Order: sequence, then structure tokens, then C-alpha cells
Amino acid sequence: MAIKAADMLIARRADTRARADFATWKMMAKLNGASSLPAEAQTFLESYKTLLKEMMEPEATEATINLIYRSYYGEMGGAGTPPDLPTRSKDRTKGNVTAFKRPPAQRKPVQRQPARAPDAKPRLPVALIFACLVVVYVGIRYLLQ
Repeated sequence: MAIKAADMLIARRADTRARADFATWKMMAKLNGASSLPAEAQTFLESYKTLLKEMMEPEATEATINLIYRSYYGEMGGAGTPPDLPTRSKDRTKGNVTAFKRPPAQRKPVQRQPARAPDAKPRLPVALIFACLVVVYVGIRYLLQ
């Protein structure tokens, strides 16, 4: 059976949403806030608790996420049965996490002349311009006397 690209996109979105929602619901339950969750979330948490009695936590978590995923797939408009997505392994995520490192100390920047555009006119120092004006003024005064 061929799976359409649109259905696969819906499946990935449903899986991502299921994982995020389950993590949120689980944290809310740990913080004694499960009563404020929607009825659907409370139902999934109850099924998670019953699965915990039968199997280890990672398997119960994946099974519950799979149930949520199948529910979300139908809600998001997926056609037919949801495709099986490969389970995410924890080994893959370990290489994706970067440990916090303090950035190196910043050195004070060296005062440099601002870079000029290649077509910009060269700038003359103010003292040179003033000296030229004095010479022109004295020259005009000298010639007019």
C-alpha cells in the first residue's frame, strides 16, 4: 500500500504533537496539575498508568505516544490507518545535545579606521584643510596689497 506524501507529512506532525503533548501532560501530572488537563489527556494518562503496571517505563511511554499519535492522525485529516513511523532512539538524541560552555572572554576591540568603500573619496585630515585655507587667505591678502 502506497502512502501519500501528504499523509506522511500529517503523520510526522501528529507524532511530533503527540510526543510534545505527552511530555507536557506527564510533567503536569508530576506537578499535581493533572486535574486541570482536558478529559482526553486524563484518559491517556490513565492508560499510561495501567501500561506502567504491565511493562517498563520506556515501552509504556512509546505505547502511549503511539495511541496519542493514532488519535491525532485521524484528527489532522490523515486518510486510512496511520503509517508506522520509526521509533526514536535515545542514542540518536544524545549526539544532538550540546553541553553548555561558557563563551570565551571578549577582548576589547582595537580602534581601527572604518573601512572605506572602494569608490569613496579619500578623506583629508582637518588640520591639512585648515592649513590650506590659511595659505589661500594669506595668498589672497598678499596679492591684493
